[in-house]
Amino acid sequence: MTKLKHRIIFTLILLFFSCSVFLISQNKKGSQLYYESNQDSIAAQQQAQYNNNINNSRRNAITETVQKVSPAIVGINVTEIQQYSSPLNPFFDDPFFSQFFGNNGNLSQKVKELGSGFIISPDGYIVTNDHVAGNATEITVTLTNGKEYKAKLVGTDHSTDISLLKIDDINLPYVTLGNSDDVLIGEWVIAFGNPFGLFNLNDKPTVTVGVISATGMNLEPIDNRYYLNMLQTDAAINGGNSGGPLVNSIGEVIGMNTIIYTAGGVKGSIGLGFAIPINRVKRVITQLKKSGKVDRNFDIGLKIQAVDQGIANYYKLPVTRGVIVLQVLTNSPAEKAGIKEGDIILQINDYLITDEQTLVGVFQQFSVGETITLKILRNNKKIIKQMTLEKTS
Repeated sequence: MTKLKHRIIFTLILLFFSCSVFLISQNKKGSQLYYESNQDSIAAQQQAQYNNNINNSRRNAITETVQKVSPAIVGINVTEIQQYSSPLNPFFDDPFFSQFFGNNGNLSQKVKELGSGFIISPDGYIVTNDHVAGNATEITVTLTNGKEYKAKLVGTDHSTDISLLKIDDINLPYVTLGNSDDVLIGEWVIAFGNPFGLFNLNDKPTVTVGVISATGMNLEPIDNRYYLNMLQTDAAINGGNSGGPLVNSIGEVIGMNTIIYTAGGVKGSIGLGFAIPINRVKRVITQLKKSGKVDRNFDIGLKIQAVDQGIANYYKLPVTRGVIVLQVLTNSPAEKAGIKEGDIILQINDYLITDEQTLVGVFQQFSVGETITLKILRNNKKIIKQMTLEKTS
């Protein structure tokens, strides 16, 4: 009986020990499975975070600005009448032929052109270049939602190459106009536009990115249009980009893309693009909106000559820049401002004067009633004079 009791007790102990070992083993397996599952979960979370970081890094100031500004960009298609000379033009100078055909020998043809623009107000005012829309007989504007509008030419200014259009709609997307006097050389900029008519393919503007390469660039006039204090950028600007905005990285328009310089035989961008500063655009469109034109019916009353090497030597000037006043007309704005013969005009407002052509171009930037600041050299001293541009009677 005692042996049987011992065997039962031993069997129970063995059974208990076996169950304990089994439970411990299962618990270890469970822990291992839990650990591996937890590790997989952590790895998945880390991968998701990494992917999220990558996606976030793709969204930056440039992409946010593109998304913000794009809806206010428009493609512009125009029809204009252009004059061209007849191949028989030499004969029209002959009295015999002119009695039958007239005496000018010029023919007209309809030409289709394209460009870019940007909406500046929710009621449909649009800014573009004069060389895009200034001579148009018909203007069609396309928005990024695919809508097309017939636009009216509110006013245009040939000298500064700025036009103001209007379409009939409300609650339109529009841009924010910045301050071109606050532009930084080297800051990121984005050029929006319709190069080569690509806007018409998907109703979206083409975007190029670069930096402000230089400011205050005075370029040679083209077709009596004056391009002074221009912003230079290496953002690609091509045919059809004219009239589109140049935007800084916080979504403010700082200029209007207008012209490019190209190398011999090259028709596209080589990284030398120029934009009209937006502060000038704002001044001009204010007048265009009011009267459809810029009133430059003033006469400053000066006769001038560019500073050549002889004049520079006489006045001991370090460079041959500026213009010398040869004559001041009586009772003119110049006389009232205190300008005298022999004065050398070095600067007007923020425009540096290099020669007569620059001076003429500078005065094309102003209108009747404005007061300008002249920096002049008199008796080897730099002095400041104020001149009000009075309307010619």
